[in-house]
Amino acid sequence: MTKTIYGLANCDTCRKARKWLDRFGVAHVFIDYRDSPQSPEGLVKWKDALGGWEAMVNKSSTTWRNLAPQRKTPGSDAEWKLLLREYPQLIRRPVVVMDDVSVLQGFSDNGFKKLFGVGQ
Repeated sequence: MTKTIYGLANCDTCRKARKWLDRFGVAHVFIDYRDSPQSPEGLVKWKDALGGWEAMVNKSSTTWRNLAPQRKTPGSDAEWKLLLREYPQLIRRPVVVMDDVSVLQGFSDNGFKKLFGVGQ
C-alpha cells in the first residue's frame, strides 16, 4: 500500500509523524507542498475526503489570523483552491494519502498505530 505524507518540511508535527513512520518501519513518501503544491483537483479530492474546506484549514495558525477578513470567507471552490495554493501552510498537517484513495489529516501516536496497524 502506497503511503504519501504531505506537509511542510519545517513543521514540527510533520517531523514527528515522519520520525514515527521511520521508527515503526512504515514505508512512505514525503512531499513538501510548498515545494510541490497540490493541484487544484487534488485539493478538491482532499476536501471531499476530509469533510469540506473548513475541516482542512488550521484556523489557529498565525497565517490564518493574519489573513485579511475577506480572505477568511471564501465563497466558492475556486476561491478556496486559490487561497490554499497561495498559503499551503493553512492546510492542517500532515495529510496522509493511502493508495490515492483514503485521505487522513493530522498526527497522533495512537491514531497512527491504529491507522498503520503497528506498535499495538
